[in-house]
Amino acid sequence: MVVTGASGYIGSHIVANLLSKGMHVRATVRDKNDPERVDHLKSMEIADGGSIEIVEMDLFDGDSVDSAISGCTDLIHTAATVIVRSRNPQRKIVDPSVIGTKNVVSAVEKSGTIERFVHTSSTAAIRPMDWEDGTVLTTESWADDATLENNPYGLAKVSAEMIVRNWHSSLKVDNRPRLVTIHPCMVFGPPLSPRHLRGSLAILMAMIRREIPLNLPMQINIVDVRDVAEAHVRALRAGEEEGRYLTVSGEMMMNDIAKALKGAHPERRWATREAPYWLALVAAFFHPKIDVSWAKRHLRRKLYWDASPAERDLDMEWRSPMESILDTTPPILENGWD
Repeated sequence: MVVTGASGYIGSHIVANLLSKGMHVRATVRDKNDPERVDHLKSMEIADGGSIEIVEMDLFDGDSVDSAISGCTDLIHTAATVIVRSRNPQRKIVDPSVIGTKNVVSAVEKSGTIERFVHTSSTAAIRPMDWEDGTVLTTESWADDATLENNPYGLAKVSAEMIVRNWHSSLKVDNRPRLVTIHPCMVFGPPLSPRHLRGSLAILMAMIRREIPLNLPMQINIVDVRDVAEAHVRALRAGEEEGRYLTVSGEMMMNDIAKALKGAHPERRWATREAPYWLALVAAFFHPKIDVSWAKRHLRRKLYWDASPAERDLDMEWRSPMESILDTTPPILENGWD
C-alpha cells in the first residue's frame, strides 16, 4: 500500500487509519529530513502486523514517483498543492496537480502491480463558477468552467481528475485497476502537524489568532478529516467502479463557528460579530487573497452537497460539523501552534 502526500492533512490521517488496521504502508513525503513532515508519521501507533516505510517522492520527478509506487498493489493518491490563489497560479497551483498526476498515472502503468487506485479530488472539481443560492450539487456536476484567472484551484482539481479518468477509460477492462475518486469539502478535525494548519484550517487559524475583527457572512461546508480518511480506505474495496464520492457532513456559518469556539475556549478572545455584506465586499477589494468577484459568489449564498452515495455505497456515517470544529482546536492550543 502506498499513500502519496502522506505528510499532508488528509494523507496523514489516511496513514494513521491504515496503520490502525495493521496494514503495511509506504508513505511518500517530499523531504524526509523535515520534522514537520515526518515526526508525526514516525510516532503513529501501529497495530499488530502493520508497518510504515517513509520514502521521498517529488511529484515533478518521474523517477522518484516510479520508485515510490513500484511493487505496490494499492495506491491512495493525495499529494497535491492546497493553494487557492497565487501570483503564478499555473506553476504554484495547476502544475503540481496536472504534472504530478500524469507522473503518477505513468508510474502505475510501469509498475503493472496496482490493483486499486483511490484518487483524492475535491468539491472544487464539482462546483461550477456560477450557481444559484440553495443549490444542491451531486457528483454529476463538473467545474468545467474553471479558469486559470478566476478559479485556478478548481481548474487544477478538474484537470487532475480528468487525467486519471481518461487514462483509466482508455485501458482494457481486464487490465485496469479499480478506480474511485473522493471529493472532500472544507476539512476540519485534529491536525497532526503544524503543516496541517494551512489549507482548510487557515480560516480557523485566522479566527484563533484574531486576524479578522469581524466574521464574514459566509457558509462553510464541513467534513471531518478522520471521516475523509475512512472513506478513502473503504473506497479501496467498496463503492462503484469509477465512482465519485462526496464527503460532506453539513455546514455552519462562520459566525456560528466563532461562537462555538468561544463557548469551548472562553479564556480566549474571539470575534463573534458578523460583518455586514457591504462591508465584507469592501474588505474583499483590499484583501490580498480574495477578490470582490469571489465575495459576490460566496457571501450570504448557500450551497449544499449530496453525500448520500458515500453513505450508501461506502457505509459512511459522519461526525457532526460541531464535533469536527471543536476537535480541531485542542491540538493547536496544546502544542502552542497558535
